[in-house]
Amino acid sequence: MKKRILASLVVSFMACGICAEEQVDHPSTDGAELRYKGASVPVREVTVRMSPGAPTMSEEEYLASSRIFFERCAGCHGVLRKGATGKPLTPDITQQRGTEYLKALIAYGTPAGMPNWGTSGDLTDAQIESMAKFLQHEPPQPPEFGMESMLRTWKVNVAVKDRPAKKQHKYDVDDMFAVTLRDSGQVAILDGDSKAILNIIETGYAVHISRPSNSGRYVYTIGRDAKIVLIDLFMNPPQQVAELKIGMEARSVETSKYEGYEDKLAIAGAYWPPQYVLMDGDTLEPKKIVSTRGMTVDTQEYHPEPRVAAIVASHQHPEFIVNVKETGKVLLVNYTDLNAITETTLGAARYLHDGGWDSTHRYFLTAANNSNKVAVIDSRDRKVAALVDVEKIPHPGRGANFVDPEYGPVWATSALGNSNISLIGTDPVNHKKDAWKVVRTLKGMGGGSLFVKTHPKSHNLWVDAPLNPDESLSQSIAVYDINNLEAGYKTLPIAEWANLGEGPKRVVQPEFNKAGDEVWFSVWNGQTQRSALVVVNDKTRELVKVIDDPRIITPTGKFNVFNTRRDVY
Repeated sequence: MKKRILASLVVSFMACGICAEEQVDHPSTDGAELRYKGASVPVREVTVRMSPGAPTMSEEEYLASSRIFFERCAGCHGVLRKGATGKPLTPDITQQRGTEYLKALIAYGTPAGMPNWGTSGDLTDAQIESMAKFLQHEPPQPPEFGMESMLRTWKVNVAVKDRPAKKQHKYDVDDMFAVTLRDSGQVAILDGDSKAILNIIETGYAVHISRPSNSGRYVYTIGRDAKIVLIDLFMNPPQQVAELKIGMEARSVETSKYEGYEDKLAIAGAYWPPQYVLMDGDTLEPKKIVSTRGMTVDTQEYHPEPRVAAIVASHQHPEFIVNVKETGKVLLVNYTDLNAITETTLGAARYLHDGGWDSTHRYFLTAANNSNKVAVIDSRDRKVAALVDVEKIPHPGRGANFVDPEYGPVWATSALGNSNISLIGTDPVNHKKDAWKVVRTLKGMGGGSLFVKTHPKSHNLWVDAPLNPDESLSQSIAVYDINNLEAGYKTLPIAEWANLGEGPKRVVQPEFNKAGDEVWFSVWNGQTQRSALVVVNDKTRELVKVIDDPRIITPTGKFNVFNTRRDVY
């Protein structure tokens, strides 16, 4: 039976590609990194869909289990349970498995990465039994989110005409940092020189990225609840000037960079509904919504939930480059005429996630997690230049560009699935035989890495491992001398330097300042525990400062305005 129910549920979708199926040593976790991925999203309409052959359950049980599924499972298995990074969980499969099998799977997990929700204490026996029943019924589908819904959320808090014509303060806007305070639903704006907190700004929940405008004046943040906030860095202090919600869950936002179109438009991509949205760059007014539902690149079967992952602005054409996760397609979205948007579709590999530019800003290298490949997109010639085989579950963030002493220009990515760092040759002109190949594999300190980073003025390559179950690794950072890669890495005890006391204290995401002589790290601790930012001298690898202001709550991503807007990494 199908019955429409109005229920005031708070559901959440798990975070980006850092999902449960990508965990390797899940029995050693305490659930903290899994909660790192959640995002509370209010959904009011839920369709209860009882299926023939499935165990009997009440509507109350169904609704409670649907909430748990959205909170814990949807990011991997998909909202519609068709499968994403995780396996499909549709009734034709789950009914065949049966209740007892599903209970054991949920309770104990699997070595492949399915979390142990029962033995970890995250779910009770009663919840596990209800979940095992729920998975044998048709999944509820959250509502769509069209233009009418978006316009109800759109606010311009400071009109463009009322914003300052020039900076109202003494700080260098280009050396400001936007720091995600994940669990408080805020972003901190810090001065890179004095290390002072200039303001704490309310944003969407668990901001995934912050993207400065091409000019550097504005910062666009997007929470995992699909809320975009526009921050004006010219104001004293920097503050929010506009906001918009583009769906139920999202990960990406970017602004136009091509000459003549700088900052005129913004774009954001949603996980649910699967779509991207083009907006006015100064006000966030939504202009055009485009669905990404369609056929997969490999089996060419229809996928109802292809989520939008990374988006970057082309430097070569008036286009946005849009990764569509589940279909494995890269869209080149031409924005010269919003009444006649054109898309060029490039077939890459599943499931597309994060990526970044090579040093010339011509080639976009992006990870296809489940295919263990990096797709190389030639943004000038508008084609796929290569599909490069790499280590298990590549997770580059934006990657790292430097000149290898032997192989010339390379781009680096670490991996969630093992400890290796892959270096891919990126110079098809002067190092043609090494281009678009893994030319060197570095042994890292352990799996569970999320980000690698360097800078044109640095001789260091920094690699984190925040999701490694070994605390000695998740609380440290590995650093390589680019000019002597064979020597291996050194570890720095970043969390120990922070001196925060109890808590998981995962060290995540190296980020350079504008000058390229300091690198910042987040020491991400529990919400009720002390967290910090740790600043290290890049040349000497010595501690510069610990920023442990109590307002720094669960810091994760950090984005330096200059480096991010200029694609320096």
